[in-house]
Amino acid sequence: MVFEYVTIQPLMKLTQAILPVAGFGTRFLPWTKVVPKELLPIGNKPIIALLVDECMSVGIHDICFVISKGKESIPQFFYAQPQLEHHLEKRGKLHLLEELTKYHSVRFHVAYQDEMKGDGHAILQAKNWVDSEQIAILYGDDLIKGDQNGLQQLVSAFDALESKKDAAMLCLQDVERKLVSKYGIVDIKPDKHKSRTKKILGLVEKPKPEEAPSTLSIVGKYLIPRSTIAELEKVESGHHDKEIRLIDALKAQLHNKKISVYGYEFEGRRFDTGTPEGYKEAVKELG
Repeated sequence: MVFEYVTIQPLMKLTQAILPVAGFGTRFLPWTKVVPKELLPIGNKPIIALLVDECMSVGIHDICFVISKGKESIPQFFYAQPQLEHHLEKRGKLHLLEELTKYHSVRFHVAYQDEMKGDGHAILQAKNWVDSEQIAILYGDDLIKGDQNGLQQLVSAFDALESKKDAAMLCLQDVERKLVSKYGIVDIKPDKHKSRTKKILGLVEKPKPEEAPSTLSIVGKYLIPRSTIAELEKVESGHHDKEIRLIDALKAQLHNKKISVYGYEFEGRRFDTGTPEGYKEAVKELG
């Protein structure tokens, strides 16, 4: 299958990832009344397994799913099933057994998001679980096909930074200006070398095309320092009933010069499986 990547060994110590997958998947109703959209198949694997494989490809074996009530089948997909595994071994179906048992090395944790109050709010549900200084955040809709997957590219770009202390790395994609109002957009430091790694000066959530500082949009893959989660708690205390966004915490830290934020314009092709059209394209190209 397309998404079989060689595991890389990052220089940074990256052990934990948060996968916010609590959304109701309303674009895929009525199917998602029964099956979470993250379990929809791409070939012989569900979308969520491709994201877990992405984490494992950079050495992450500690993963927290942030889910809503009724989506317990997402973590259950990865749990050991001794009776089934014994049956496969007895029947000599070792290739299937290997595919199932490879997740035994991963520690899965579950946190619940009871209210849909934004991506930052989802991350905050896992705050007590986080114990590493750098955390990967992968949202459930974005798949990237290339020589390296999206997280591998982010990790490689992060490892190349001169200073990694208190730094964040965001995955970026150049989009048409007429589409910028659908995304978070970054303001970047001018770079005459046109490197794929960008120094980010500011972030704007869904700007009007004429007001966007660039056409580089944020794709749903991040490497953030633990301090950003602490900043999200401050954002939460000041937002009350408003949505809490990860971009708000990053903006506050940038403004206060508490962290450096970088972006990496990924190589390859992105598939947005959060829409029926994007999912159909992903099945066609990756299945």
